[in-house]
Amino acid sequence: MDFPVFHLDFFGNRWLIATIAILHVLVNHGLAVGMMPLVAAMEWYGQKKQDPRWDRLAYKILFFCFLITTTIGALTGVGIWLSVSLVNPYSIASLIRVFFWAWFTEWLVFITEVCLILAYTLTWKKWSNQGPEKKKQHIRLGFALAFFSWVTMAIIVAILGFMMDPGNWLTDHSFWTGVMNPLYIPQLAFRTPLAAAMAGIIALFLILFFTKRQDGFRHEALRAVALWTLAFAPFVLAAGWWYYTSVPDAMKDNLGVSLATLAFADWQTKFLQIAVVTVVTILLVVQFAISRPNLLPKVALVVPFFAILWMTGHFERVREFIRKPYVIGQYMYANGMRVDDYALLQRDGVLTYATYSNPLTEAEKAGLPERLSEPERTARLETIQKGKDVFMDTCSRCHTGHGVNSITSHLQRMFGDKPWTPELTAGYIEGMHYAQPYMPPFPGSKAELQLLGAYLEHLQHNKAPIPGAQSAGVIVHDENAGRIATKTNQTEAAAR
Repeated sequence: MDFPVFHLDFFGNRWLIATIAILHVLVNHGLAVGMMPLVAAMEWYGQKKQDPRWDRLAYKILFFCFLITTTIGALTGVGIWLSVSLVNPYSIASLIRVFFWAWFTEWLVFITEVCLILAYTLTWKKWSNQGPEKKKQHIRLGFALAFFSWVTMAIIVAILGFMMDPGNWLTDHSFWTGVMNPLYIPQLAFRTPLAAAMAGIIALFLILFFTKRQDGFRHEALRAVALWTLAFAPFVLAAGWWYYTSVPDAMKDNLGVSLATLAFADWQTKFLQIAVVTVVTILLVVQFAISRPNLLPKVALVVPFFAILWMTGHFERVREFIRKPYVIGQYMYANGMRVDDYALLQRDGVLTYATYSNPLTEAEKAGLPERLSEPERTARLETIQKGKDVFMDTCSRCHTGHGVNSITSHLQRMFGDKPWTPELTAGYIEGMHYAQPYMPPFPGSKAELQLLGAYLEHLQHNKAPIPGAQSAGVIVHDENAGRIATKTNQTEAAAR
């Protein structure tokens, strides 16, 4: 409530973050963390066998990764910071206060990684022509790049694990307790071989474009990279099971919805069966690339390529969703409000501590009954305005008005075309977290619950998109939110 509310009513705020974050993970895991050690290993293998074809193939794959990671990877990395800061500034502010030095270290590691990939790529041909010793130095440079790529992920995974389960940090607020949260090691153990296997599958796909069909070297390269991929597969499965068993049981209850959305939650078993078939298909294609690379059709490698991208991306969606109703486990709800602040907010009301109001546009004012007198219309608009402010402060982090994951679509599914009276909707919202455990409890007062109900009643008749502060502006209130903000900052800063 200390910040104006950024809102995208068609696409949805959470989809903005999810799209950027998933794309970043695919690039980071597949082309950086996993691919850099593979490329360095290919360069080393070519040097050992004195086969320049391995060197040329490794360079082509590296150059492809260099282009993608320094453009899409870099932009989406910055995009995550930008989108999270816009959509849920409270969560990122809390994480910065707790993990300030971790992120500072990660920034130094990332800068080192950028310098290393520039040096590794741009010195490849020059150092390769300067004798065996220089070539060995270049290979060591490649493995150094691989190490720093992994360290970057290792630091970030600590924060991702903390967001799911802070563990003992909730009681002692220690930095190292936050880092060594219950999910850190299992998740890191899973992501490390996953990145390596993912890189192998992507490399198999790229080999088809960087080698000639008639060249016997293609078959040799396919077999070697397939062996790399298959070698990491057991570790992916074992660590994946360890990671799954480490996830709190309450989060596992959200698995059905997180896998296939609320509309298809009953498809959980079928979805898991599809996932198993997909994994088996990937392993069969990889095994075929080892045993019969000369008979492997080009189209066969398209299947594992897109399958691993889909499964990794969907894993990220599931990981993000199952921690609901929290954005930081047991500490902050998905609406950006701390668990410890709920008693105060439910007593005094959310609007009591709101710094900004989100003014109704002329389009949003339409749909009122025509029989209203001017004083009645003014009073109704004032109620709707307050209800909108409650919605924007408590619901809009995840829900839109009429777009993706809209509140109106949920109400339409539940109540149909009958009037959405404040009593009807408020009664549902008050107890929604019991029926749907991934929903946070309503944080406001009883009066604000009725205000929200009045606003939702208005949305049944008004289909205008809800603009965010970035387009409609805000009205600034007096300094209300400072009391909560000061308390929050002091608590989180203790971790440093």
